[in-house]
Amino acid sequence: MKEVRAQFPILQREFRGLPLVYLDTAATALKPEVVVQRVAQYYRLETANVHRGAYALSDEATKFFEGARLAIANFIGAKPEEIIFTRNSTESINLVASSFGEQFKAGDQILITEMEHHANIVPWQILAEKKGLTVEAVKILDNGLLDEEDLVKKLKAPVKMFALTGCSNTLGTFTNLKKITAMAHAQGIKVLADAAQLVSQKLVNVKDLDVDFLVFSGHKLFGPTGIGVLYGKHEVLKEMPPYQGGGSMISQVTLKKTTYNEVPYRFEAGTPHIEGAIGLHAAIDYFSSLGFENVHALESGLLKKATDALKQIPEVTLYGDVPEKAALISFNLKGAHHSDVGQILDQQGVAVRAGHHCTQPLMQRLGVPGTVRASFSIYNNEQDVETFIKAVHKARELLL
Repeated sequence: MKEVRAQFPILQREFRGLPLVYLDTAATALKPEVVVQRVAQYYRLETANVHRGAYALSDEATKFFEGARLAIANFIGAKPEEIIFTRNSTESINLVASSFGEQFKAGDQILITEMEHHANIVPWQILAEKKGLTVEAVKILDNGLLDEEDLVKKLKAPVKMFALTGCSNTLGTFTNLKKITAMAHAQGIKVLADAAQLVSQKLVNVKDLDVDFLVFSGHKLFGPTGIGVLYGKHEVLKEMPPYQGGGSMISQVTLKKTTYNEVPYRFEAGTPHIEGAIGLHAAIDYFSSLGFENVHALESGLLKKATDALKQIPEVTLYGDVPEKAALISFNLKGAHHSDVGQILDQQGVAVRAGHHCTQPLMQRLGVPGTVRASFSIYNNEQDVETFIKAVHKARELLL
């Protein structure tokens, strides 16, 4: 997809005289030129605050900002009033834990899984310490899939919330959100889905999934950093107290009492990340224009080529090696530290992630301190895979 690569000028850069092979999209996706230009246009020609300005420029900015909300809602099958802008998935989860979590009582339980990102662990632990709750985790199998027997055993009272990933950022394995949500709702349990990795890998429709909350980050979907999304069912959001206080989230303020705005504005205190929302709108339009089937075919092909080649290296251990997974690979070289492998790959111009990937409990489950993670996206090609495999062979030669 040469025309796609041309949208990402950063790929023209060289490091140590070698062209950049960017394989860290699972952490942050590169930004296409259309997103960069759209954000620049806001700064050059459209800068104004939203919602309250009594002039045309502010009205225009408000139109673009709320247009982004509508585009995001359409992207995941929601209503605009069910979309709350945050800084990222992490803040979205914190918002739910802090606001919806107010109704939990001592002895209630939050259920997560062993493969969660720290962002879907720590906020619940903070809430648990504050309110006398417990946090329990569903186990995973050795291949990285959820242990369904353990899920059935644990998905019942006193659980009040099941917060789980739709796609592991470390293993690339998917969870069956629709099935699990139906199981949870049958027990009167709310469901929060962390879709930070999922939204670029599968078409997401929140009404079909029936989740109560869903979160994702703009920067993993080719949009700006510092912009995130929280989806919540409207009837649930209406009953939740504000997360932060300040401008925009109010209806009426007196020195004695404040009344609050309607959702979603009740949860968006202060000046929002206007250019982030507008940039995310551009990113979603661009990503959608490529055709999901085309994206999936490309990434699946690259994943298979890389996986097959790694399996030919005896010293490589793969984690989460299942038939259907996201376009990322976690692996180690037996006898070598993951950080050393990452550094040697970097010397070959290959940018990967090395470490625990903000999933330390998962690393403990796997029995390793960390892994090397390579993630593929729309701007990668077969040459990138070949360069990556050559770099792994180089690491093998130098370290083993």
